[in-house]
Amino acid sequence: MMDLMTQSETDAGAERRIVDNTEDHRYELWLDGTLAGFIEYTPRRRVVVLDHTEIDPAFEGRGLGSQLIAAAIEDIRSRGLRLFPACPFVKSYLERHPEDRDVTARVPRRKSK
Repeated sequence: MMDLMTQSETDAGAERRIVDNTEDHRYELWLDGTLAGFIEYTPRRRVVVLDHTEIDPAFEGRGLGSQLIAAAIEDIRSRGLRLFPACPFVKSYLERHPEDRDVTARVPRRKSK
């Protein structure tokens, strides 16, 4: 697992960590040691397909899904990769944040067998 971001939330005093759990192929958002949400992904050759985003209902309505997506996009961009937004929540995020569309790929590449 690789930490992408660790910071304290000033409003709740909670430690927020976003990690790339490469073993399980998902970006995870942790609040004070509790898994609050994740984005499942499928790595392809030069494209990361963001398949599904889920935020625990106990943590909904706090903008954590958007923070998680933003961190995933930044990580993908920093590694020189592209993303394909298969997840409707990620698609919606990209509609609201056109500045992040530069990293999107048009079609995910399939692995050769």
